[in-house]
Formats: sequence, structure tokens, C-alpha cells
Amino acid sequence: MKLPPEGARWLVSLRWWACVLLLATIWLASSGMEILAGQKILPHPLPLYAVACGMLVYNTLFRLGQRGRSAGEGSVDRNICLQITCDLLALTLLLYFSDLPRNPFLFYFAFHMIIAGMYLRGRTPYYFAALATALVGAVMILEYLHAVPSHPLQLPSDPKPPVERPLDGLYLLGLFAAFASTVWIAIYFTTSIRRYVDRAHAELRQKEKLLGIGQLVAGIAHQIANPLDGLQNCLQRIGERVRDDPHLTEYVQMMVEALERIERTAKRVQSFARPHGITLQSTDVGAAVEATLQVLGTSHEKNIRIVKDLGHVPPVQGDSYTLQEVIFNLCTNALAAMPHGGTLTVRTRALGSKDEDQMGSVAIEVADTGVGIPRVHLEKIFEPFFTTRADRGGTGLGLGLCRMLISEMGGRIEVRSVLGQGTTFTVILNPAAVRRGAIRSG
Repeated sequence: MKLPPEGARWLVSLRWWACVLLLATIWLASSGMEILAGQKILPHPLPLYAVACGMLVYNTLFRLGQRGRSAGEGSVDRNICLQITCDLLALTLLLYFSDLPRNPFLFYFAFHMIIAGMYLRGRTPYYFAALATALVGAVMILEYLHAVPSHPLQLPSDPKPPVERPLDGLYLLGLFAAFASTVWIAIYFTTSIRRYVDRAHAELRQKEKLLGIGQLVAGIAHQIANPLDGLQNCLQRIGERVRDDPHLTEYVQMMVEALERIERTAKRVQSFARPHGITLQSTDVGAAVEATLQVLGTSHEKNIRIVKDLGHVPPVQGDSYTLQEVIFNLCTNALAAMPHGGTLTVRTRALGSKDEDQMGSVAIEVADTGVGIPRVHLEKIFEPFFTTRADRGGTGLGLGLCRMLISEMGGRIEVRSVLGQGTTFTVILNPAAVRRGAIRSG
């Protein structure tokens, strides 16, 4: 889920308030404290005022630049990257001119890490974590080596008159470790949460699409079923009139049988499209695979070999008929991916402790030696209506439905593919002892 492009404008608006609060804090720590307590906390506030004015200038430029800049995704990301970079440099200067080793605002860098993790993708947020760590580390090292002048704060608890105190190397090392760990943990957790939200949003959109598709299919099936009743009544009357002609009687009987098949198909489609529950119970994976391969029968090409490798696996928590439907769909896709022949392998195995999400889970692999799936398509194959076989009747609904059904059984489906070598879909289900009862969907 991509956050709206207004994020760049939001940063500009937030920065106005930050500049106002910064100017007020500088005045309070210098002139204000001198009036109230007769002592300045900031003996030399002019560099800080200069940095604050610089922030006002570049924030104004960002504001003006937004009017003529396009709202494309790449433009927004570049704008946010530039804003965060300027903010990190400004914050580093502010801390340097206000006793960085003792400044409690040092950990304000975490706010920019959170913003980067929310709005930016890929490795970019981690680049900003590295930049913040490098800037603060450089200031600490330069001050410790006396390569740059220091700007200590004059706190009320400090001795009077002020005396120069050397920086303690162990203290700086501990402070840097705490700062760096805070920055990197903030980036890690923010990006992890964002990725989880992205996956949840994608699954929600997919289920909404499939629900709409199911309602559409049910409506179409209903429209087909109504005229079928009229056709069957008409054929029945025609059959009564042509009983004396065996050829016409045979044709009428063939039409009646065809209409009955259409009617049964329409009813199955209505039943399938109607929201229904999946009853989770102890399910024999091997029996489900055997039943699916029997239904698959000899519908494949003669130059395709089917290999069955059923390991000794425990029962899983699932629905037998739903599991057969998923395996059948994956097998038909695998057969379609081997137009020039190949090997379809259906394998079951116990993952044991290899599965980090669930101990004792069971994997069902459907592997082919077909054409493979391009890497750019791997993230899209589970989206409704996405298909690379539109010219051969593909609808793009099968894999999306498979993932939804497996998810309702508490499992997940994974895919790996190599172009020219084949594709492997892996269905992972929880053992039967993990969950009890039934889940009702729809």
C-alpha cells in the first residue's frame, strides 16, 4: 500500500512548526534563561539562529517547488529523499553547535528514520540510517580529537566559572552505540510493519475482488438456469411429438442430456460462487493428492510424465475437498506450462523444524519442468485477472483463489521459478493438532 503523495507536503507543513519551536527554544535557552536565571544555557546562540534561518530558506524553496513539480511517484520519492537529507544535515549542525554529546535532542534522528521507513521503498530507508549514523559518529570523533571547536552547554549544575572538561572516550562510545542502535531499530521495525501492512492490504484487495467476481458468476449462472427450464419443457413436448421417428427421438434425447449437463454446471457454479464455510478438520494429505490425480486422469498430453512422491506426513488441519480443488488447479496450470512435454511432480513432505512459522507443518509441492515464470511476474501471479495465457483461455482467477482458500485453512502458498527450467508451487499447512473447530468465511 503506497502512502499518498501528500506526504511531501505534510513534511513541509510540519517543518514550519519545527522551525517556530526551534527559534523559541534557542531564544529561551539563551536570552530567556538569562532574564529568568541570570545565566545562558547557550552562550553562543548565533550559529543556531543561522541554521534555523537556513531551514526556513530551504523549506520555503520546497514549498515553492511543489507548485511546479509533477505528482508522479518517482518525483514524490525524490522530493522526500531530498527533504530528509536536508533535515539530517540541519539537525547534525544544530546538535554540533549545542553540545552534541550532552544534548538530549540527539535521538530526534529517530523521527526521520520513521518517516523514511513509512514513505520510501527498497533499501533507501537504510541509506538514511547509515547517513545519520555517519554524521553523528563523525562529529563525535572530530570533537574527541579536538579537530573542530566544541560548543558546550552551560547547565545550572555545571561549575562556575565554566571549566573545559575533556570528553570521555568510553562515554562517547556508549552514547554512539545507544544512538546507532536506536536509529537502526527504528528503521527495521518501521519497514517491517510497513511490509506487513502492504501484504495485508494486498490480500484484502484480492479477497474483495474475488467476492465481487463470485457475485457476478452467481448472477450469470442464475440467468443461464432460468431459460434452461424453458428449453427443457419445450424439448419434452417436442419429444412427445416425434416418438415415431427414432432418429429425431435420439437427437432430442441428446439435446436433453446436454441441457441437463449445462444445468448441473450452472448449479455447481452457483454453489461455488455462493459464500460458504470451510470446515477445518483432520485431513489426510496423501488421500487428497491421490483423489486429485485420479480426477486429473489422462487429460494431459502423452509426452507429459506424472511423478507421485508421497512421503509419510501427519494429518493437517484443512478441508479435504478444498485441498483437492487447490491441488487440481495447480496441476492444470503446471500441465499448461509444458506445451512441449515434461514432468509433473506432486510431492508431500513434513517440514518439521524447517518451517519457522509453524513447527510440524506439511508441504505439498507441485513442480513442473515447463517454461517458468519471469521474475517480474512472480509478484503478480496471485492477482485476480492477471494471466500470461489469455490467448489460451486463461482467466487469471485460479491462483488468486488458491491462495485465498489456503489462507482460510490457516496455511500459505509459496512459489519459486526459473525461466526455461520450471516452476514449483508449495502449499504449507499446519498440523491437525494446532487448531480445532471450523472457520466460516463470507
